[in-house]
Amino acid sequence: MSDSISQPLSLYNTLSRRKERFEPINAPYVGMYVCGPTVYNYVHLGNVRTFLTFDTLFRYLTFIGYKVRYVRNLTDVGHLVGDGDEGEDKIGRMAKLEKVEPMEIVQRFTNDFHTVTAQFNMLPPSIEPTATGHMLEQIEAVQELLDKGLAYESNGSVYFDIDTYNKRGGEYGKLSGRILDDLLNETRELDGQSEKRSPLDFAVWKRAAPEHIMRWNSPWGEGFPGWHLECSCMSTKYLGKQFDIHGGGMDLKFPHHECEIAQDRGLNDREPVRYWMHSNMLTVNGQKMSKSLGNSFLPAELFAGKHALLDQPYSPMTVRFFMLQSHYRSTLDFSNDALKAAQKGYRRLANGMRVVKLLSYQPDDSIAPDTVKQEDIRKAVKQFYDALNDDLNTAVGIAQLFTLLKYINMLYMGQLAPAALGEEMFTLLRDSYLSFLQDVLGLHEESADNQPVLSGLLTLYKEYKEQKQYDKVDQIRSYFKAQGLAIKDMKHQIDWAYEE
Repeated sequence: MSDSISQPLSLYNTLSRRKERFEPINAPYVGMYVCGPTVYNYVHLGNVRTFLTFDTLFRYLTFIGYKVRYVRNLTDVGHLVGDGDEGEDKIGRMAKLEKVEPMEIVQRFTNDFHTVTAQFNMLPPSIEPTATGHMLEQIEAVQELLDKGLAYESNGSVYFDIDTYNKRGGEYGKLSGRILDDLLNETRELDGQSEKRSPLDFAVWKRAAPEHIMRWNSPWGEGFPGWHLECSCMSTKYLGKQFDIHGGGMDLKFPHHECEIAQDRGLNDREPVRYWMHSNMLTVNGQKMSKSLGNSFLPAELFAGKHALLDQPYSPMTVRFFMLQSHYRSTLDFSNDALKAAQKGYRRLANGMRVVKLLSYQPDDSIAPDTVKQEDIRKAVKQFYDALNDDLNTAVGIAQLFTLLKYINMLYMGQLAPAALGEEMFTLLRDSYLSFLQDVLGLHEESADNQPVLSGLLTLYKEYKEQKQYDKVDQIRSYFKAQGLAIKDMKHQIDWAYEE
């Protein structure tokens, strides 16, 4: 891995409830699976935070030299309303409401998901499998669980047998910390009313009711796979019976990931995953984000500023930066004040991204090296790595970028000569700043496409100033301001910057 790293990477493992040194099964190769969206509606910001967390992890692992196979599925069948074993399939329900084919719903919201991830500059996964594309693997897995006595058929459905699993050494509840007796008490009212042997048993195959649209033939009749089974089958198909990282939102710990572990151990007689990772929830002004409270908004509403709780629009990179300012395991609270502060911080860093590309090293033997500044830059670079290696602490890492930005601005303003840093340190400063922001944190300039137009306007601005045509000078300033930009009149040049 990179020579610049002074401490090993550690990740918080939900299973062990502690940070552990990251040691891949087959370094430098890393297998990472993240539960993707159920494509029945527009992707919401809670989803975005989860996918952004693992996009950043994917980026960082790749940046420090690992070869990552990142698998993120699309759930296009089997996820029932209420997340349990009863009720309608979420996609089928939406298809009935709109009187369209279920796959039309899937395609529409898959397209939306890809649009949103692109807007947030998330890298595509290595593989993006779908549940419907792996029906054969799921039917085979159900049969194997039956053959092993870990599942049973009941009225055309097949259920995983928690009691038998635990008697064979399984520990259902260990990931989430849920105690079996408490779970049984929570579901006691179902006793005697269900086709399950125990209310804790969960479906690996569900018989399709007559009105159910999405159905497939199986040895147990027409039906569809359990929501939990699809992730077990797709993760192990592409990453092996045991792989390195499994990620998702905190809400998936139970029952989804708990059931995945039970299925995988039942099928493969081993722990499926080394490191279980979960991102935390979003709140809005201190309250849980939910549609019923009216405080839930979609990415498109955030970008347009079209929501009663929003004072203004916020760009995708502003929101990405805002999310990265908080550790992925901490609760993240949305508010206009927090978003405005993030907008200012992002624009300061974006200004640095723009100007650092304009800097070049000029040797000057008459200038002595400034060892204090050299050491400060070296320390900030090291501390960025230290922060990311400490369970992906992007919040602490970002603070180091502002230290690097201070020196970039000094070089840009002519307050510091490149030769005072020396060529090696100048290059470290420039390359680290750009790679940390762009390659690791996934941030980019949002107005970079306008560069030729802006350069032309600045030429006119300079001419109008010299000719004292101040009405035209003000017009150009107003145009820049409307674009969220500012004109900088400096002693040695005229330039523009993102308005902070």
